[in-house]
Amino acid sequence: MSNDAPRFGTFFLPGPTEVRQEVLAAMLRPMIPHRGTQFEQLFARLQDGLRSVFQTTRPAFVSSSSATGLMEAAVRCARPGRILSLVNGAFSERFAHIARACGREVDVVSTQWGEVVPLDMVEQHLRHAHYAAVTVVHSETSTGALTDVHAVAQLAHQYGAQVLVDSVSGAGGAPLEFDDWGLDFALTGSQKALALPPGLAFGVASREYMRHVSEAAARGVYFDLLEFEQYAEKNQTPNTPAISLLYALDVQLGAIAAEGIDQRWMRHSAMARAMAEWVYAASERLDVALEILAPAGARSPTVSAIVVPDGVRGDAVVAEVARRGYTIGGGYGKLRDRTVRIGHMGDHTVNGLRECLMVCEAALESVLASRTV
Repeated sequence: MSNDAPRFGTFFLPGPTEVRQEVLAAMLRPMIPHRGTQFEQLFARLQDGLRSVFQTTRPAFVSSSSATGLMEAAVRCARPGRILSLVNGAFSERFAHIARACGREVDVVSTQWGEVVPLDMVEQHLRHAHYAAVTVVHSETSTGALTDVHAVAQLAHQYGAQVLVDSVSGAGGAPLEFDDWGLDFALTGSQKALALPPGLAFGVASREYMRHVSEAAARGVYFDLLEFEQYAEKNQTPNTPAISLLYALDVQLGAIAAEGIDQRWMRHSAMARAMAEWVYAASERLDVALEILAPAGARSPTVSAIVVPDGVRGDAVVAEVARRGYTIGGGYGKLRDRTVRIGHMGDHTVNGLRECLMVCEAALESVLASRTV
């Protein structure tokens, strides 16, 4: 690595997030047969670690794909019927798009980006039509909003619908208790709060969800969850896995186990509190309107979207932060101009985040000064 390579703790993009050198180095291990005993032993360890992340006793599905693959699998393998999609940002909107692209009839209940969809609005839809499933995003990466997916699942089940949860930027950083919350399908990706390189997706399906998978006539081949479950029971994958990435996953799941999932959740909550404290204090120091887009009580512990002051473009702040050696995210979709996003997830710490925020404040001050010149 060259001397000018960034040190750990400067990359605060809301995915892919920063990956420790120990995890990256694990990918240099030699190949092994993916139908042999050595692989099965590896996969068994991965199962144990992923069950802890999802808080489940169910098999964990491991897909050599982006999380989008398992979003499609969740819809294609769900029992036949209409889908209700809760939309409060770009990725929940994407879930609805995937459902339509899979040939499902889809109704959308939406709210302003940055908010969470009120449960009474969801119930109004559930009362007036029969739905096979509800799609919902746990942690909306485009806005930093956190939805109470436990409450959504309870409501959906009252009306006979299953709940399909995208926890791409949630799992591993925000509390997610698959079994206790009665979720039907939950998925995540490797590149967010799990602090791994992109390229893997993980999912868990309830027994009730899997009981209906055989009824899905168009579930395809690559994302046939019946095959995922059958092979997982043998500590294998249905098709050739990304073995190098699984080596990295093995190392990282060991680190997550050593920290403890409850402690990991607490560390992410502490980073979210540090973010909120900084936004308030920086607003006072710079005498500008600076705020977190998502409302208090519905903020993700892994990512924050910050509304920049009037007259300031988010991309200008991102560029100035980059000039000072740190990477943060720009606004997403229709929020591109008025927000920046900071990913405080994975292996980042409160102290590391505070260093990043000091740089962000200096960058914002510079952008504000240039505006008045």
